[in-house]
Amino acid sequence: MTRTGGPRRRLPRLTLRIQLTLLYAGPFFLSGAALLAIPILQVNDTEPAGLQIGAPHPALPEPHVHRVLAASGIGLAVMVLVSFVLGWLIAGRFLRPLRMITATAQDISASNLHRRLRLGRRHDEFKELGETLNDLFGRLEASFASQRHFVANASHELRTPLTAERALLQVALADRDATTEALRSACEEVLALGEQQERLIEALLTLASSERGIERREPFDLAEVAAHVVQARRAEAGRRGVRIDARLTPAPAAGDPSLVESLVANLVDNALRHNVTGGRVEIAITANAGRPGVFVGNTGPVIPPGQVERLFQPFQQLGGQRVGGTGGHGLGLAIVQAIAHAHDATLSARARPGGGLDVDVVFSPPQDVRPPPAQPDARRR
Repeated sequence: MTRTGGPRRRLPRLTLRIQLTLLYAGPFFLSGAALLAIPILQVNDTEPAGLQIGAPHPALPEPHVHRVLAASGIGLAVMVLVSFVLGWLIAGRFLRPLRMITATAQDISASNLHRRLRLGRRHDEFKELGETLNDLFGRLEASFASQRHFVANASHELRTPLTAERALLQVALADRDATTEALRSACEEVLALGEQQERLIEALLTLASSERGIERREPFDLAEVAAHVVQARRAEAGRRGVRIDARLTPAPAAGDPSLVESLVANLVDNALRHNVTGGRVEIAITANAGRPGVFVGNTGPVIPPGQVERLFQPFQQLGGQRVGGTGGHGLGLAIVQAIAHAHDATLSARARPGGGLDVDVVFSPPQDVRPPPAQPDARRR
């Protein structure tokens, strides 16, 4: 038979205040007990004054010994009780800032991240803890605000082509005399809008995967990645009337090759898209002091220097329009920044006085990355 016992009783949780009280009163009790044992031992071993050594002597009166022991025991019990009370009060006094920090932190949620902990004037560990939590709440507030802004912009960008598709289909269906050519034209426009949605969703997925970080770094050659990107965009550059000047030097690097390829591709696409007819795109792969880097610069419209940082935020516009007026989603440079941060790379951008943008991304030396562990050979199994 299987015994089905009732619910187990949980032992009462020892709070930090109780632990500090015991820590305060326990040593006091032990030291008091040790001090009490000293006179008890002396009562039994001390010979009365005036007697010769080895001569028989009368024992101390037993009632007197009992009175000494009783008085000492009562005194010890009273002092231990007093030590418990004092320890409880002192522990509560010192833990009061911690209770206030805990209560305020529990009350702060996603809707009121603007609140901060009140810090006292004392410079102790509790104040350091409060300052750390305030910094954490500040970063969380900025992250939540950025996330809300990103979601609002993403929903707007996704809703626009859907609305256009619905309008095209409704107009085509409402026209009873629509010709085959008109219906075909409407379908082609719907397909173009669908491709626009696919590109936006792909960009959003790339941005999300970049912000998640890198689980394992793999060695690769940054020059080979850039050569593949440049070769795939030669035709588009020719259609736009833009010349690509590439200087690719072997640069060993470590990281996620697919994400780095997306970084270079977004830089090159941005340089081609926001350019002028007869313009130029410069791509250079370097390896200065063992640090692989990629440089992409282009000619194009004039960008105010104060607006450069905004271009690396998702869905940011300049002058009420996308930079260059090409109908992009404004996610290319945001993806570049996310991938650079995931690889602990240094990202810098400068606006050209005559128009255009220069972007530098410098990665960490590959020797700082440990190779992945060797996988067991399946043939030995």
